[in-house]
Amino acid sequence: MKQVQNEFIETETELNSHDRGFKPHLQVFDGVGLDTETFDFALKSLENHLILHKIQKIDIKKINAIKDPAIPAHLITNVLLVDLGVLDTVRAKLTPEQSEKITLIAVAGQRELDEFPDAWKLVDTEVLFDIIDRPISKNKLVLVLKKIQKLAAGRLKIHKLHEEIDTQAGALKKLNDIGIALSSETDIHKLLDLILTISIEITNCDSGSLYILQDKPDVEYDKANYLKNKVLCFKHTFNFTKAIPFKEFTMEISSKSLSGYTALTGEILNLEDVYYLPETLPYHFNKSFDDFIKYRTKSMLVVPMLNQDKQTIGVIQLINKKRDRDVALSSDEIVSEQVIPFTKKDEELTLSFASQAAVAYENRSLYESIKILFEGFIRASVTAIEARDPTTSGHSERVAVLSTGVAEAVNKSKSSLFGGIQFGTRDIQELKYASLLHDFGKIGVREPVLVKAKKLYEPDLELLKSRYIILRQSVQLQYSNMKVRYLLEKSREEALEDLLSIDSDSKERLEELDRYLEFITKINEPTVLESSGFELLKEIQSKSMMVEGLGNIPFLTEQEAVRLSIAKGSLGDDERLEIESHVTHTFNFLKQIPWTNDLRSVPKIAYMHHEKLDGSGYPNKANSEAIPIQSKIMTISDIFDALTANDRPYKRAVPVEKALDILGYEVKAKKVDSDLFNLFVEARVFDAINKG
Repeated sequence: MKQVQNEFIETETELNSHDRGFKPHLQVFDGVGLDTETFDFALKSLENHLILHKIQKIDIKKINAIKDPAIPAHLITNVLLVDLGVLDTVRAKLTPEQSEKITLIAVAGQRELDEFPDAWKLVDTEVLFDIIDRPISKNKLVLVLKKIQKLAAGRLKIHKLHEEIDTQAGALKKLNDIGIALSSETDIHKLLDLILTISIEITNCDSGSLYILQDKPDVEYDKANYLKNKVLCFKHTFNFTKAIPFKEFTMEISSKSLSGYTALTGEILNLEDVYYLPETLPYHFNKSFDDFIKYRTKSMLVVPMLNQDKQTIGVIQLINKKRDRDVALSSDEIVSEQVIPFTKKDEELTLSFASQAAVAYENRSLYESIKILFEGFIRASVTAIEARDPTTSGHSERVAVLSTGVAEAVNKSKSSLFGGIQFGTRDIQELKYASLLHDFGKIGVREPVLVKAKKLYEPDLELLKSRYIILRQSVQLQYSNMKVRYLLEKSREEALEDLLSIDSDSKERLEELDRYLEFITKINEPTVLESSGFELLKEIQSKSMMVEGLGNIPFLTEQEAVRLSIAKGSLGDDERLEIESHVTHTFNFLKQIPWTNDLRSVPKIAYMHHEKLDGSGYPNKANSEAIPIQSKIMTISDIFDALTANDRPYKRAVPVEKALDILGYEVKAKKVDSDLFNLFVEARVFDAINKG
């Protein structure tokens, strides 16, 4: 027996450290003077799961501080042997916290026990475990210690169960938190990065890679063979120890590779050391990449990402599970010391997470597909509009670029004029869609009105020109007949003088017709009509000519006169109203679409892009307060592009500076928002579009 003494403690320990195992150990503090034979018997009976400390005085605080570093603290139970006579003193010194860490055994002679008042009540307390008669029986001591050890073992089991429950609860909470994180991530690239990062974190490994199945181009989907048109795409990788050069690539799905095998079979691969795989296995590990980056891959866990139909949509490949998360595997020695196999729980946890990740990825992919589909529908709609009116080709796209450019400029602006307005990604998307579709209602406008470039429709102008040809021919025929009659009725000398007069009259009347037609052709252009033009129109309209077989033909019909009297532009009041109705058609169409919450304002934004701040716009003559800021932005973009576009047949494109001046006049007239216009100019948003 080895003894060590100091000012308060004398320790005697006989314990084989190689035989400690994981059973509860009793650390007995002897305050009653056990003899060596009794202790040796107890040590043997408890299979060396016993440590004896002989104490000279009782110091509870120091007793609880004594620990054997070779034994985990949770496996040690402190037992204090005291004389019954000092029991009350010891109990008085114990705090509730200390009493939880120590078990008391009282030792008393028969007479001492008989004379102790209400001794039987002592074992009802939580502090005293039992009372042993003096002289101490070896068997009695072992029996009591065994009972304490058994009780400690029960507590350990309960503790372990609590730990397992806490671990499972923690894992479930973590999976729940992970599920929330996965479902809330909207960027599919960030989602894939998140999937790999979390996989590495929950398994405490050093590295990992993520593969996603993608469709092969030009290979049709086969319902009977889901993987027929699929390839594995290397999407993400991470390595704690090494900075790995990453380049996305695709490869055929083959059972010869680890990821390919898992993709094909849907099986988990848990490999202790990939350098020593049996040759009989269908798959093998290619260590060329390890050689390239000077890294040692050892343990590996390859888990399929399975969707709800149990189809593989991706593969998570985890490498080198570590004892210590923060250790870099910088040498083979550290790899040998640190890397351990992945556990069954790693498999279960990663598979559970991979299932969540698969659902999240498919949902996000589906969302992206729907988004692409919807944007395709929008652009197809714009194409359909522009097919009806090719003169405005590209207008909607340019308005979208300008409008979103203004919104982004508002976000960057430090001015207080915008009242802290910030356009989020979804707000800008909403404005973009509204801009692309703002003219969709033109599909409900009659095409002749929609593409009308001049005051008269082209067929009407051609009909008018044909009528003037008939009028000219009628004048020529009338005067030719007069000439023939004069030649037949008069002598040559008399007729010659009349013929000259007839030719003069004929020329004058033909020139008048030509002058009238030239004037009509000129004022048919969509320019501002001067006041004198109205008088000449009335003069022309008042004239007509009798044509044999056709009756009285007017030089200008009432309807033609009304159209040619349009003071500005090419549209009459009725046509202008029809054109203006396109915003109502747009609204009625767009409100039929079941927009998501973040796009719900698209119909209203598009509906109000022709409203003016002073209430002079259309269709509702709304004032500034009723007009959304997005519509105010679109108004500026729409006017600017209409002025500067090269593709309008009824007007010439004006330079950017002139267009800005015209918009400036609209601002001064309180029709266009001045703050947004100034930002449009200062940020040079218009530079974003190429006017070619």
